[in-house]
Amino acid sequence: MTSLLLSVLRQLSHEDFLSGERVAERLGCSRATVHNALHEAEEAGVRVHAVRGRGYRLARPLSWLDAERLDGPLRAHGVALRCFDDLPSTNAHLLQWAQTGAPHRALVVAETQSQGRGRRGRAWHAALGSGLLFSLLWRSGRPVAELSGLSLAVGATLVRVLRRLGLERAMVKWPNDIQVDDAKLAGVLIELSGDMLGPSAAVIGVGLNVLDGERLSRQVGQPVTDVQRHIGPVDRNGLLLELVPALLEGLDRFDQGGFAAFHAEWQACHAHQQRRVSLQASPEHAVVGRALGVDEQGALLLETETGVRRFHAGEVSLRPEAA
Repeated sequence: MTSLLLSVLRQLSHEDFLSGERVAERLGCSRATVHNALHEAEEAGVRVHAVRGRGYRLARPLSWLDAERLDGPLRAHGVALRCFDDLPSTNAHLLQWAQTGAPHRALVVAETQSQGRGRRGRAWHAALGSGLLFSLLWRSGRPVAELSGLSLAVGATLVRVLRRLGLERAMVKWPNDIQVDDAKLAGVLIELSGDMLGPSAAVIGVGLNVLDGERLSRQVGQPVTDVQRHIGPVDRNGLLLELVPALLEGLDRFDQGGFAAFHAEWQACHAHQQRRVSLQASPEHAVVGRALGVDEQGALLLETETGVRRFHAGEVSLRPEAA
């Protein structure tokens, strides 16, 4: 994606056509430059209607990140914001910034990522304008060893906000996903650094599907959903301004009480509670059992044929109930 494409798209609306000549005039470029830039739109996941004699119009409403709108409210919460059109990865950028002195509560947001990551090195997919992609730096006096369960606490906090906004069926999937009706809505990727005795720093990456879940389902070959499907059009700036203060409050709570302070809340919104699941504990080994939730350190509890077992890592998928 080029910055020119994003500049052109920001001139368009889904309601009225705008001529290429007018767009070019606003941006100080040629009509041919505008035309060529919009050829990239489909590849970036944005549909644009082009009608001869009328111009261009977005096929659907899109909200673009607005650094000026975000900066003041976030600064009031002690957040240092960096907002980008395009990054390889918000986590990677913030990790590098943290090494050169990024402040506590630094936040990196991007319209799109070329190398977004999920757990276990998987790619995180999000078309331009369809996701909310951000990373938050949290510096803690706790040692790294005491940050187990942090991704679960973040997930429970995100679910609380989404439910308040009307997404009542949002649930957590161990260890770091948010689902609605067994379809993936969001993921959390946390990368830690620090000493065993403290202090420590966590870069908390969040990818949230705001729209376009159906296309993502086809792309990744598994059920994916989005916020707009459940509660209608959402302004991503407003959504970010709801999520970040709630996360900051939740992280303060985690600093004081660890995951134990979130345990009951997480259990209450556990997508797989009392359901039969398969845990891929390693590439060669899967364990089948009934999910009982987690303990106060965030380990998954599985009721198996040999008793209740605890797991600190793995990939969970639903299993059909036995006949």
